[in-house]
Amino acid sequence: MSNQNTPRSAAITLAAVRAVAPALANYTEAKIVGDLWQRPELSARDRGIVTLAALIARNQTIGIPHYTNLALDHGVQPSEISELVTHLAFYTGWSNAFSAIMAMEQVFAQRAIDVAELRAVSPALLPLDETAEAQRAARVDAQFGQAFPGMVQYTADLLFRDLWLRPGLAPRDRSLATVSALIAAGQVAQVPYHLNRAMDNGLTQAQAAEVVTHLAFYAGWPCAFSAMPVVKDVFEQRAAA
Repeated sequence: MSNQNTPRSAAITLAAVRAVAPALANYTEAKIVGDLWQRPELSARDRGIVTLAALIARNQTIGIPHYTNLALDHGVQPSEISELVTHLAFYTGWSNAFSAIMAMEQVFAQRAIDVAELRAVSPALLPLDETAEAQRAARVDAQFGQAFPGMVQYTADLLFRDLWLRPGLAPRDRSLATVSALIAAGQVAQVPYHLNRAMDNGLTQAQAAEVVTHLAFYAGWPCAFSAMPVVKDVFEQRAAA
């Protein structure tokens, strides 16, 4: 969301919002720009990742140019945004990723971001935790291997032995984007595993709680409230462990 002076790649100005819904313009200025993005529980860089993940998950491309610029302004690197879109193709669908790319392309062009700045197609992968992956694979195979062998194979080989090991996003950021996308898409059944993984990767409980608060504005209060008991259960189980 932009101010009255249209910035780079703005899809809509506050002046336009004010002409139709002045109360909404006021909430945007006072509660999102002036309050939510200033809260210390998440850095502005993290909020950029969370917001882009939510918009991609919901295929809401109108805000992607503005928030891509904002994420870049707050320290998210072009290569990290490239990797974020690639990652979320697997978690929100190829069409959502392609739609996001169409919205981001103009931002990259305006900023003169060269493809040479982006992560290599096939980089050297991060080390794999063989024990943890063997345990995950065994659980999934026991539950679904006989009925869905192709899905189980792709999940092991393509996601957890490839995508999750790409160095273009730090493991914490990759988990942050995944959890944000799942909550924004209402896929709360997948949240416990990925939130535990995110917290193992360094996301704190306070930060995880703030992700839910942030997403209430970008995915709606029902998505946030649907996620809250699931997230709370993860917190309680980790505290009891």
